[in-house]
Amino acid sequence: MNKRRPSLRREAALWSEGCGIVAGIDEVGRGPLAGPVVAAAVVFPVGAKPIRGLDDSKVLTAAKRERFVTKIRERAFAVAIGAASVREIDRLNIRRASILAMERALHRLGCVPAHVLIDGLPCPELGCEHEAIVDGDAKCHSIAAASIIAKVLRDALMDRLAARYPGYCWHTNKGYATPEHLDAIQRLGPTRHHRYSFEPVAQIELLMISAAT
Repeated sequence: MNKRRPSLRREAALWSEGCGIVAGIDEVGRGPLAGPVVAAAVVFPVGAKPIRGLDDSKVLTAAKRERFVTKIRERAFAVAIGAASVREIDRLNIRRASILAMERALHRLGCVPAHVLIDGLPCPELGCEHEAIVDGDAKCHSIAAASIIAKVLRDALMDRLAARYPGYCWHTNKGYATPEHLDAIQRLGPTRHHRYSFEPVAQIELLMISAAT
């Protein structure tokens, strides 16, 4: 049986109710030990047709995601990106920093959505009325599109950082807690792009401090 891809059914229902601007939002980068959290917001025009083959960013190859970014930007009414830095993640916690990134993406759209669709659970802190859809990036076309935009941008940022910090293998692990990444933190120590509030980094930092005293 063929897998069901994210559809525009929810957006179409809202358009039929008079909601002309429906924004889908998703964020990427909650779990890594390094790098920012990035969010994207995507608005498709009323009556838009689905982009053939578009899916949750997690199930697409990097090459396919790159191609879909071009298609999304061609077909969307508006696309915007927001991010929260490592310092903001450490200061606020990852949940609040993720919401901050989503807020920034929404504010940069250049239009005010009549309805907002987000992936996951409700976020009262988001500051606007929204509808949360569990596994939204696998069900909702505009959320899936946002997940692709955010994923491609964050991966590109981590690739740039990998060139400056080659020992951490960020070009392959994108900051996630892979064995080679954890080993590199132990050998080289954390960088200013690591999340010191995350336990693996915090524990290694404590061990390094203890060893030096």
